[in-house]
Amino acid sequence: MIPPQAEWFQDRAETSQLAQLLANAGTPVVESANQALPGGVLAGMGGVGKTQLAARYARTAWQTGALDLLVWITASSRSAVVAGYAQAAAEILGADSGDPEAARAFLAWLEPKPQPSPCRWLVVLDDIADPVDLSGWWPPASPYGRVLATTRRKDTALAGSGRRLIEIGLFTESQALAYLESALASHGRVEPEEQLTALADDLGQLPLALSQAAVYLIDTGITCRIYRGLLADRTRSLADAAPDVLPDDQTHTVAAVWSLSVDRADTLRPAGLARPVLQLASAMDPNGIPEHVLASEPALTYLTAHRPCSDGDQAEYSVSGDEARAALRVLHRLSLIDHSLDAPQSRVRVHQLVQRVTREALSSVDHADAMCSAADALLATSGKFRDDRVDERDFIANAQAVIQNAQSDLWNPEPHPLLAQLGASLGADWQFDAALTHFHQLVDATNHRLGADSRDTLAMRYNLAYWMWRAGDLGGASAALDDLLGDARRVVGPSDHLTLATRRVLANVRGEAGEVATAVTELARVHEDAVKNRGAADSFSMDVRHNLSYWQGLAGDTTLAADGIKEVLSMRHQEIDPERMTEEEFDAILSGLTSLIEQRGRAGDAAEAVEQYTKLVDGLGQHVGLNHETVRSMRTSLAWWKGCAGDISGAIADYTALLEEESDLEARHPHIRSLLHNLGYWKGRSGDLSAAIEILSGLLESELRELGPNHPDTRLTRLALTRFHWAAGTVMKLPPR
Repeated sequence: MIPPQAEWFQDRAETSQLAQLLANAGTPVVESANQALPGGVLAGMGGVGKTQLAARYARTAWQTGALDLLVWITASSRSAVVAGYAQAAAEILGADSGDPEAARAFLAWLEPKPQPSPCRWLVVLDDIADPVDLSGWWPPASPYGRVLATTRRKDTALAGSGRRLIEIGLFTESQALAYLESALASHGRVEPEEQLTALADDLGQLPLALSQAAVYLIDTGITCRIYRGLLADRTRSLADAAPDVLPDDQTHTVAAVWSLSVDRADTLRPAGLARPVLQLASAMDPNGIPEHVLASEPALTYLTAHRPCSDGDQAEYSVSGDEARAALRVLHRLSLIDHSLDAPQSRVRVHQLVQRVTREALSSVDHADAMCSAADALLATSGKFRDDRVDERDFIANAQAVIQNAQSDLWNPEPHPLLAQLGASLGADWQFDAALTHFHQLVDATNHRLGADSRDTLAMRYNLAYWMWRAGDLGGASAALDDLLGDARRVVGPSDHLTLATRRVLANVRGEAGEVATAVTELARVHEDAVKNRGAADSFSMDVRHNLSYWQGLAGDTTLAADGIKEVLSMRHQEIDPERMTEEEFDAILSGLTSLIEQRGRAGDAAEAVEQYTKLVDGLGQHVGLNHETVRSMRTSLAWWKGCAGDISGAIADYTALLEEESDLEARHPHIRSLLHNLGYWKGRSGDLSAAIEILSGLLESELRELGPNHPDTRLTRLALTRFHWAAGTVMKLPPR
């Protein structure tokens, strides 16, 4: 019995791919008349429509007369396969279906034999649960017959003996939309296209989920918008969004379709690990989880605690990183995840509905454990996300997913450190609006949960003010820091790190607002207090001393500034073990070196600044590449000092190259704005006033729109543009506000 065609069947690219693979029934596919026709194995996660595609092919081949024999077997076990073969033997050969040799007799009959009119056959083995069940029971290779199988498995053994694996994926966006539109139209329903597209996205373009959603909409009469609200309601489970009667003779809801696969995965080596690995992965970004996160120490601790053991001695079964990676391969083989080994960094993708079903199966205690362990795993590997912008955004996407899925589980009662780290990572990625929104929410949440005088509330206020400063809102940051400083002195005391850190940032803000002398005076006081309470070699004390040197240099005392930076670098070298240097320590050393170069340039030795930056770029670039975030930053500074040293054409060429390399960033990105400003400036200095005016005019228009007229960057661009208009003898026209 071929399964009936789904009511709103969607033709797909895989249909023609399958037909092409299994083409030319009854004739050899190559020159030799004895060469077997290829077989096909449709593999994919549960719910993607493998059985429907196989049934479509089989039905079409039969109806067009391309076959003399069609056998369809539900191959969920070895006994089911053997029984299917035996039944075929009974119907074709007249054998007794109860005879143990009947199944073998059928396979022997399929063997190719010299005859004038060979039988053209197709055997479909639907839903193979375990490739071992077919060991010794695959139909024979034949030039006149072929086998077509469907399975959730991706084991190499399935593609043996000429069988070719065809991976069946999700609907495309257009296929998903067409499916929903045709399903609803058949019952006189029309929904807005944007709502249907959004629903398809909510369901991850999974055919099974779309079919059940369509029936739910039709049966209940609710709108697509209301149904999407039902899906998004975290107080409801996915099963609540399933129809009472499933369509197309389906036997499982979306919420239940993967349970057998997970059960089987848990029995495969390394036994008992597939389920807890999937639980951790269910907390993170469905579009890409770096493998190293799921093999980190916090992840291994979670896996060890949740791996079933018979004698209760959990320590004896400590899970290793290799075992965690082996469990990922098991989940991949059963199509529960996609574990890509081809990318520079191995990645794991999990369908969003598989994640949701996995989370909903957890008790409240186990859910909190999984979410917190996922957060710990991300934090433990956060340094590995800093190599480039793509890695940083991997961290951001996974942190956002964990926080969204965990909700209150990350408050116990203090906020999990991942909450603040996400905001810092957003800011470091120049996503200032998102960082400020995030910290505004954290300030409100800590204030509500822990009170206004909680240290965590004060810390979140500090983070918010810090990123206001980094975003260029000097007035807002200054006001927020002033308010915070009074509360910090009252609640945690004047010598507490939070109070000193607030004073440090406030001094930097005032320096950037033009109060350079104030910044020098206040940072000197902060440094004195930090040394008194923490010691001169403390990392915070050295950071303050570094800031003080920076502002001393801007105040005109470059010699004092350089001496201060050298002093800090010397102390850092004494405190740091080169063989155990952390990324934070490396960054601090690098910051000191670049600051020293900057002071030399400001002291009038631009050529020396160029020489030193060139050495740094070449040296570090050999280890991490010229496109590394840190190296790109140094190349930007190198281009500036090239211009100052008289190599204006070199500066223009470098800025042009950097802009081309940053083509993946939006035009409003702060780094792009900085590069455009410097390129426009040096174009003007080169005498190409028209190019300078064109670049800076566009930049000013963008900054007025994005930053406002009083932002420091806007004022700086307006000043440069005014200068070049004056030099060109043209009138500057301000863009409309």
